[in-house]
Amino acid sequence: MLIPFTEPPRSVCLLRLSAIGDTCHVVPLLRALQDAWPDCRFTWVIGRIEQRLMRLLPEVEFIIVDKRTGWRSFAALRRACRHRRFDLLLHLQLALRASLYASQIPARVKLGFDRPRARELQWLFTNARIEARSREHVLDSLLGFAHSLGVSPGPPRWDIPLPKDARDYAAAALPDLLSARPALVISACSSHAARNWRAERYAAVAEYAIRRHGMRVLLTGGPAPIERQVADSIIAACTEPLLDTVGQDSLPQLLAVLARAKVLLTPDSGPAHMATLVGTPVIGLYAATNPARSGPYLSRQWCIDAYDRAARRFAGRPAADLAWTAKIEEPGVMDLIQVDEVCAMLDRLMSQPATSHPANISA
Repeated sequence: MLIPFTEPPRSVCLLRLSAIGDTCHVVPLLRALQDAWPDCRFTWVIGRIEQRLMRLLPEVEFIIVDKRTGWRSFAALRRACRHRRFDLLLHLQLALRASLYASQIPARVKLGFDRPRARELQWLFTNARIEARSREHVLDSLLGFAHSLGVSPGPPRWDIPLPKDARDYAAAALPDLLSARPALVISACSSHAARNWRAERYAAVAEYAIRRHGMRVLLTGGPAPIERQVADSIIAACTEPLLDTVGQDSLPQLLAVLARAKVLLTPDSGPAHMATLVGTPVIGLYAATNPARSGPYLSRQWCIDAYDRAARRFAGRPAADLAWTAKIEEPGVMDLIQVDEVCAMLDRLMSQPATSHPANISA
């Protein structure tokens, strides 16, 4: 449905708290609305960790929700919005908890998903709905909000500027950029353990990248113990030297590192979508989840798609017969992805004409 605005709204609030990958998907929607409504003020209600990355966006106000504080976070959001009434709230998250946050945000129009997609009772917390669509990538489903507002977005763009300290950090970590020693960055862990590949398989691909393509291989990841453990296992299994920055960089620094990389190797994870922000190709490892729905938006041709294999093995039917949101997070599902096919995909990507990303590393 088309939401009637006789003139562009003056204030728009976006509600998308988490996770990193999903907030990355929001940026093209935000950019499309900024282009269409240059005089509008945009506010984003966002999670604490996600704001550390998205604060790089200029001309956006952020209201941080710290879910660690429990019910106090609802009161904090209500206080932050006490003297405000937005023309439009874009309710971009389906979780019931997010809808309870939406109830604390005064807005004339509260736009949510169409009824078939408005899971966890989201439809009860909105007074307008976007057009119904099905089997879309998450990013395309968010762009549906723009279409319902009469805005026709062009090709998705992110254009997140990188601060100088982040660029300096990345230049020290990967000084060669894309010239003599192109970099393979490995971010080995998803927030869901069942989506993770074996450490020894990452090590085998790292060895292949170094020996076959002369690449520099850098391990990255967050401070969680599982990320440190997996990185240590990769290093122990690899006979070639690896750069190890696990737990050392901030989100802006990681984004700058990804901007200098030739390619990222990762499972279904936030960094897959961070790499998309800066135009870096992603070899995504997908068996537990469907890359057509949630894979790196600009790199789906580079993903190892074992989702149909997983569906046939663990669900007894092809992926086309599963619900679009179905996950196959079964023990051993990621073992369906073999080292040889990842190395072959790396060969294919490395055979493409050399490219640089000057826009990715600018101020």
